[in-house]
Amino acid sequence: MARPQPPPWVHAAVLLCLLGLGGAIEIPMDPSIQNELSQPPTITKQSVKDHIVDPRDNILIECEAKGNPAPSFHWTRNSRFFNVAKDPRVSMRRRSGTLVIDFRSGGRPEEYEGEYQCFARNKFGTALSNRIRLQVSKSPLWPKENLDPVVVQEGAPLTLQCNPPPGLPSPVIFWMSSSMEPITQDKRVSQGHNGDLYFSNVMVQDMQTDYSCNARFHFTHTIQQKNPFTLKVLTTRGVSERTPSFMYPQGTASSQMVLRGMDLLLECIASGVPTPDIAWYKKGGDLPSDKAKFENFNKALRITSVSEEDSGEYFCLASNKMGSIRHTISVRVKAAPYWLDEPKNLILAPGEDGRLVCRANGNPKPTVQWMVNGEPLQSAPPNPNREVAGDTIIFRDTQISSRAVYQCNTSNEHGYLLANAFVSVLDVPPRMMSPRNQLIRVILYNRTRLDCPFFGSPIPTLRWFKNGQGSNLDGGNYHVYENGSLEIKMIRKEDQGIYTCVATNILGKAENQVRLEVKDPTRIFRMPEDQVVKRGTTVQLECRVKHDPSLKLTVSWLKDDQPLYIGNRMKKEDDSLTIFGVAERDQGSYTCVASTELDQDLAKAYLTVLADQTTPTNRLAALPKGRPDRPRDLELTDLAERSVRLTWIPGDDNNSPITDYVVQFEEDQFQPGVWHDHSKFPGSVNSAVLQLSPYVNYQFRVIAVNEVGSSHPSLPSERYRTSGAPPESNPSDVKGEGTRKNNMEITWTPMNATSAFGPNLRYIVKWRRKETRETWNNATVWGSRYVVGQTPVYVPYEIRVQAENDFGKGPEPDTVIGYSGEDLPSAPRRFRVRQPNLQTINLEWDHPEHPNGILTGYSLRYLPFNGTKLGKQMVENFSPNQTKFTVQRADPVSRYRFTLSARTQVGSGEAVTEESPAAPNEAYTNNQPDIVTQGWFIGLMCAIALLVLILLIVCFIKRSRGGKYPVREKKDVPLGPEDPKEEDGSFDYSDEDNKPLQGSQTSLDGTIKQQESDDSLVDYGEGGEGQFNEDGSFIGQYTVKKDKEETEGNESSEATSPVNAIYSLA
Repeated sequence: MARPQPPPWVHAAVLLCLLGLGGAIEIPMDPSIQNELSQPPTITKQSVKDHIVDPRDNILIECEAKGNPAPSFHWTRNSRFFNVAKDPRVSMRRRSGTLVIDFRSGGRPEEYEGEYQCFARNKFGTALSNRIRLQVSKSPLWPKENLDPVVVQEGAPLTLQCNPPPGLPSPVIFWMSSSMEPITQDKRVSQGHNGDLYFSNVMVQDMQTDYSCNARFHFTHTIQQKNPFTLKVLTTRGVSERTPSFMYPQGTASSQMVLRGMDLLLECIASGVPTPDIAWYKKGGDLPSDKAKFENFNKALRITSVSEEDSGEYFCLASNKMGSIRHTISVRVKAAPYWLDEPKNLILAPGEDGRLVCRANGNPKPTVQWMVNGEPLQSAPPNPNREVAGDTIIFRDTQISSRAVYQCNTSNEHGYLLANAFVSVLDVPPRMMSPRNQLIRVILYNRTRLDCPFFGSPIPTLRWFKNGQGSNLDGGNYHVYENGSLEIKMIRKEDQGIYTCVATNILGKAENQVRLEVKDPTRIFRMPEDQVVKRGTTVQLECRVKHDPSLKLTVSWLKDDQPLYIGNRMKKEDDSLTIFGVAERDQGSYTCVASTELDQDLAKAYLTVLADQTTPTNRLAALPKGRPDRPRDLELTDLAERSVRLTWIPGDDNNSPITDYVVQFEEDQFQPGVWHDHSKFPGSVNSAVLQLSPYVNYQFRVIAVNEVGSSHPSLPSERYRTSGAPPESNPSDVKGEGTRKNNMEITWTPMNATSAFGPNLRYIVKWRRKETRETWNNATVWGSRYVVGQTPVYVPYEIRVQAENDFGKGPEPDTVIGYSGEDLPSAPRRFRVRQPNLQTINLEWDHPEHPNGILTGYSLRYLPFNGTKLGKQMVENFSPNQTKFTVQRADPVSRYRFTLSARTQVGSGEAVTEESPAAPNEAYTNNQPDIVTQGWFIGLMCAIALLVLILLIVCFIKRSRGGKYPVREKKDVPLGPEDPKEEDGSFDYSDEDNKPLQGSQTSLDGTIKQQESDDSLVDYGEGGEGQFNEDGSFIGQYTVKKDKEETEGNESSEATSPVNAIYSLA
């Protein structure tokens, strides 16, 4: 049976019970104890040693401590007392030592830079914080410079230097073009760790862009861009091939020093044609495969968390087909101080002895300095009960006056460590810390543990009694742990009763009682059997259960290991499941699950459904073969720490040979009563060695399998518990995702019973901002999620989740990158509207300056307008990579108003609005009605069209009825001089039947014209201005030559005819 998770005060009491072993302890968190017991101060929270702050914000230097009575606080700055009350900008938080420096009323943050240290004091001692070095973040501007084009020969190496301004902290460097396009990097072109851009050999295509170095500063979230480099590559007929040579580092050898625990980064960048390949080696050994990573196209070797064994000589080999060259780097590993034995708080009873130990290592070897209540131990008042022996302080026959807080400061040239440890002398009679008269219910034959948390000083001794009997319970079926818990290895009926725990010290005793009830296990005694039925028939699966009548029984069914939906074709009863009108979809495995609040049992059967037309074979009809009988007489032998031999006697195979044995196990801590497959063995064996995991209370059973089906499970074996060990793995599927804009939820898949390896499985969650090198934040979690609050919007975090149990921690976890929550993006930048012609409008924009997450796209809303008239609004959605769009205008007059916004999964962000350019005559257009739509204009156009039609009719009639037409003969014989038409080359054609009547014509202006003949087509054609197209349409004005008027002026006038009237009208 799995015990419920004990409350936090139980763990505190367990720690206190381990006092005799010299372990670190804490005063229990029980309020009644906290208010009564005196305690020297303990620093619980402080800022990091190198504290860099944003100059735009108020400064916060944290210092919090606990103690009883509550401690008071004061600060030093640069080793001198810092009077908080005299500076109006500085205040201290209530019930805390945290300093707040407010600049809302003015002031420069740089004035407060320096080294700060917090002191927490009550009447029992003084605790110290680390020395906190306060620095204000700096992001200086890039110096202005004019860069000449860089001229380089094709195939030659090139280095473009970045030289960023020295920021605090150092900026992140990256290269882009002036149009903010990233520079493509490969093994030929890459950025070095110093920020320079290296070309192993320059190619002509390198001129296609320019190169600008960018520096991103952490606190201000600003990016500064250096003036871009422009390349000019001089080409030749052919690029000569060259052997490699090193661009960085120079020469053939160099050295590098790195601190223990930091990352070692070695870099080799080589030039050559063709581009060289880089390989890395360590002299006298192999590279550490578990810590070595290759970066920057193998040009960099990173070894994470270096230790002393990583020192030595490394060399990089640059090679191409022309040759190779090597560079040797001598690596020296130094170490800032690190703890071997950190001093722990010491709680003693009057007259007891104890010791504080402060052991640290480093390179060079660190020195140790002891202080008491913030003062050097040498200048403290002498204490005859205290003896200093190097890194150890020994206390003998301690008294109440010995209470104090001791500081151990160990340092070398690379850093320091400061630890506080108080010595508290208490005399407290025993008291119980758990509720009285608890009821514990447990299943028969299981293992259980009865807890009895207590507290007292001197450390009380604890004894257990049953039903008021005088004998102490320990040994045999009982085991008493050092923390006082009583374990009963296998519960029997006679173990039921009342158990009393008694804690005793010289000041008195205290007792508590636990009532233990033993319940019968839940067992399925008639299990469902495999069945083969025809479609449309009715089938019943039995599941009869025996359970303890005082427990509530629940019977449920699974199909194919998923909860079964009980439809109208199914009937579920207490001891069976009936399926009416079986269909093919009903085929599958059915599992009966019988459970109470303490345990469960399950049994599985397989249902096969035959189609109507299927004729059963003789085997199915006669059923001469059956499932095997269950194996029996399971026995565990060869008991080892991580293995055991399981032996069984096979059951009858029922005329079908046994093909396999399936061994299952059940454990009583994480999932009691649930059976899991452990391993599978051939049907020819009846004994097997099973590999086991640490700290699992195993129980085994065996299932035989033949071609007909599976047997019922065997009866369980006896239990066997393996010893515990630290976890050998960590939880999987670690993720970090924001659920709100100011948090990040870290989740993982929890580990199961076979990977816990020990009691009290928990997870150490660590996180920090990526690329900031800040110290790791951490929290201990018993579940499978942890929420980090007050995070910036959508920034990357490094995340680690490490398993830990009471035996130790698991392996170092992998680092996973997660992101805090997203927010609405800012507006797209540089939204441009261009109108190349009256038919189209081109839109262009750049990505938002602050995406605040992963962009999912853009939304564009636009509508036409003409003065106060608005058209229909249209909406377009674009992918996050699209930054251009073309709009086809509906008409050349209207303008357009465009509104553009970016989207993340949170929603659409700030919008930007632009309008299309105005046409040159738009001012007039906006105030005047459209002339094309006016009635008078339409009427005028119709009249002009009618007149043109009449003119065309006149021309065609004249041509068909006769007249003068210009005819130019292409013969050589000239016209006679007596011919009156010689000058204009025209002839008269007449039709006697269609001669016009004599008379006068009325002209359009109302005057009467006598004796004028109709114009001939020559009159329209001559002069080159009036002409007809090939289709006979009139395309110009007509003219009458003066000489023609003189020639025709003496002709007699003809009588008016209808045709002439039309001509006259025309």
